[in-house]
Amino acid sequence: MTPPSVIQNAALTAPINIVATRPPWNQTFSSLKIRNYRIFASANLLAVIAVWMQRVAQDWLVLELSGSVTAVGITVFMQFIPSLVLMPLGGILADRYSKRLILMISQGSAGILAATMALLALTGQLQVWHIYVIAFILGLVVVVDQPARQVFVNELVGPRQLRNAISLNSSIFQMGGMIGPAISGILITAVGGGWAFAANALACAVTVTSLAFIRPGELVKMAPAKRGKGQLMEGVRYALAKPTIFWPAVMAGFFAVFGLSLAVLMAAYANNVFHAGAGGYGLLNTLVALGALAGALASTRVAVLRLRTVMCAAGAYGVVLMVASLSPNMVTFGMVMVVAGFASLMFLTNANQLVQTSTNVLVRGRVMSLYIMVLIGGQALGGPLMGWLAEHVGVHWAMLIAGGMPALAAATIGIALARRGHLTLKVNLRSLRAPLYIVPRAFQ
Repeated sequence: MTPPSVIQNAALTAPINIVATRPPWNQTFSSLKIRNYRIFASANLLAVIAVWMQRVAQDWLVLELSGSVTAVGITVFMQFIPSLVLMPLGGILADRYSKRLILMISQGSAGILAATMALLALTGQLQVWHIYVIAFILGLVVVVDQPARQVFVNELVGPRQLRNAISLNSSIFQMGGMIGPAISGILITAVGGGWAFAANALACAVTVTSLAFIRPGELVKMAPAKRGKGQLMEGVRYALAKPTIFWPAVMAGFFAVFGLSLAVLMAAYANNVFHAGAGGYGLLNTLVALGALAGALASTRVAVLRLRTVMCAAGAYGVVLMVASLSPNMVTFGMVMVVAGFASLMFLTNANQLVQTSTNVLVRGRVMSLYIMVLIGGQALGGPLMGWLAEHVGVHWAMLIAGGMPALAAATIGIALARRGHLTLKVNLRSLRAPLYIVPRAFQ
C-alpha cells in the first residue's frame, strides 16, 4: 500500500504546469518524435475510425430494428453502466499491473465481441437484445481498458510530453470521428452495418499487434502499487482533497449526463426532424468530429491549465447546444454542431490534462478511473434520460435541456470558485482580444 504520508503530501501539491508558455506551432506534434508513441498513435487512429464505424452502425441498427430513440438510449446505458459501478477496480489494476499487457488483453476481447456482432448482423440473425448483451460485455472490457490506456500515455512519452500526447490522442479520436461515421453511413446504406463491426474486429487485431512492437525498455515505467487494504479510498481522498481534480470531475458529471448524450439526440434529429437517414446521421457525427478535431489541436496551444478555462469551455458547449435547439434546418444545425464539437473537446481535453498533471503518479490509475467513471457513467444515465425526453417532450426541448444543464452547472461552479478565490469579472470593451478578464477583487 502507498504510504499515507506520501498521499497526504501529494494531495497538497499544486497542478504541474509542464508548459509555462504557449508552444510554437512546430511543436504541435512533438510527442510523435517518440518511437513508441508513434506506433501507439498510428494503430490508435485506425482503431478509433473502426470504433466510430461500429458506434454509428450500432445506434442506427438499434433504431432501425426497434423504431425507438429510447432503445438507442438503453444501448448507451448497457454499454456504460459497468463503468459507473466497476471503473475504480480498473484503476486499481492499472496501478498494479502492466498497462501494456492489460491493453493487449482488453483489445483482444473487444475484437472478439466485434466479430460476434458482425457474424450476427451479416447472417441476418441480429436482434436488439443481442446488441444490449454485447454492449454490456463491451462495457466490462472498457472498465479494464480505459484507466490503463490513460496512464499508459505517460509511460509512452514521459511527463514533459504528457499534455501534448493527451491533446494528440483527442485529435486522433476526433479524426476517427470524422472518417468513421462517414464510412459507416455509406456502408449501412450500401451493404448493411455488419461490415462496420467486421472492420472494428480487424482494427482490434492490429492494435494488439502494435502493442507487441512497443519496446518495453523505452517506456517511462512507474513502480507498481502493492496489494493492500484501502487503496481505493486513498484515491477517493486524494481526488476530494484537490480542487483541480474535484471540480473538473463534478463538471464532467453534468457534462456527461446531459451534453454527451448528443449522439442520441442527433439520431433523433436525423431520423425524425430532418428525415436525412443513416447518411445524414453519419454526416452530423462527422461535423461534430470536425469541430472537435479543431478543439483538440487548439488545446495544444494552451500554455497554463486553469480551472476557469475548463469551466468556460463547458459553459460554452452548453450554450451552443441551446442554440442548436433553435436551428430551423439541417444546414444550420450542422454548422452549430461543428462549434459544439470544438467546445466539447476544449473541455474534455483540458479537463483530462488538468486532472492527470495534478495527480501523483503513485495514485494516477485510481484517480483517472474515478474521473472516467464519472464521465462514462454519466453517459449511462444520460442516454436513456435524453432518449426518453426526446420521445415524450420533444427533441427540441431535449436539446435545450442537454445544453442548459451544463451551462448552468458551469456558471454555478465558476461563481463559487470566484468567491472562494476573491476574484471578480471585469469588462473592457476597448479590447477585442480580451473584452472580459478576471482580476482579484479589491477589498474595502
